[in-house]
Amino acid sequence: MASESQKDETVINMVMSPFPSSYEHLLAYELSMSSTFSIFQTPKILFRHNEAAYKPNAFSIGPFYYRANKELQATQKIKLKYLRDLLSRSNNPEELYSQLTETIRSIQREARGCYAGPLESCVEEAFVEILVLDGCFISELFRKDAKKELRDPDDPIFTMSCLQEYLNHDLILLENQIPWMVLERFFSLTKLSPDESLIQLALDFFGNIFSSKEPSVTPNQFHEGKIEIKHILDLLRHSLLLPLSPGKFNDKPTGWEPFPCATKINEAGITFEKGMAGSILDIKFANGVLKIPPLLIQETTETILRNLISFEQCCPNYQPIVTSYAKLMDNLIDTDEDVEILSDKNIIDNWLNPEDAKQFFNKLYHDTFVKQFFYHDICLAVKNHRKRCWPRWRFFLVHNYFGKPWAIVSLIVGTILLVLTFLQTLYAVLSYVGDKSC
Repeated sequence: MASESQKDETVINMVMSPFPSSYEHLLAYELSMSSTFSIFQTPKILFRHNEAAYKPNAFSIGPFYYRANKELQATQKIKLKYLRDLLSRSNNPEELYSQLTETIRSIQREARGCYAGPLESCVEEAFVEILVLDGCFISELFRKDAKKELRDPDDPIFTMSCLQEYLNHDLILLENQIPWMVLERFFSLTKLSPDESLIQLALDFFGNIFSSKEPSVTPNQFHEGKIEIKHILDLLRHSLLLPLSPGKFNDKPTGWEPFPCATKINEAGITFEKGMAGSILDIKFANGVLKIPPLLIQETTETILRNLISFEQCCPNYQPIVTSYAKLMDNLIDTDEDVEILSDKNIIDNWLNPEDAKQFFNKLYHDTFVKQFFYHDICLAVKNHRKRCWPRWRFFLVHNYFGKPWAIVSLIVGTILLVLTFLQTLYAVLSYVGDKSC
């Protein structure tokens, strides 16, 4: 049996083994984070808040969850069927499959460099097969979603509601992404028409993920802005940023400014209006009116926001704009009454019950770091407006009197009596002064 000293020595060796044995070895170590990283494993400090929001339900995309469990393996047949459907439209399916495979082999090193996680167990050939299968599946999925004639009558994705819900969740996970350049290459090799756009098909597929309103961005905005899309989640983030006016968010470091809940803002005489902008991020405040674009709160809303926040926290040089939005909305919604105020103004399109909606933003941004809070100016303007007296008195009168007929009558009668009492007192004083002067 090993002595205690031997055990201690073993532990020390295990701890120190990664340490370089010489200065030359130290220089050989790759210690910096690659600028190409864009697909990350969710930090455990965020993962613990809601594990279900970061893990796939039925479809594994990419190498992180490949062969993770039997539930994810069950949908591999569906992906294989979609790959076969895509190939069957070619005059030479075997040659097309060879082209797809060779295309990924030629960029597999670049694609592998997008993953900030351990891929040592995924050898080159397996990595290529994963990207070919998953990339073709997503391309075919977007096409079949847009063109009903491409679907089989018994296609489980479009005939089983649960699978559609699973896909809406699984395709937006940070850990469940494949590089956009992979999708682009597959799409260009299998185009059905010259004007077919992968960006447009993807935007249409996720059309109602943030709002009931159709997205206002177009593929041209991506091309004109020379935006480099990293993956599907990044595409959705850009779809929120592109409709914003230039300079909407300044780059100067700004700290968090305390922001009251909707009820207190309302009591200060500030009114809410539904914003008509094409992005949920485009919140505006002017002349005592806080305009907030409508947010659709449904089953996937927490998932998309959590993964966008995780992406912003992990990706180098990505501004925490969605994180700032979550922080602002969490402060705005504190009680059921806050939910009702925003729902009445159609700012929240709530598919959940009020209690769930209230809890929706709770802890959404916890354990994140916001170096720049991008709604600082709005919070400061609201804070200054609340210090003014007249808006508060106006709200009090409107809320307690002008909204109720009997209260209006009571206010009018009370005002008349007050005026008559004043006139009577004034008349008595003037009469008294007159008598004294005589």
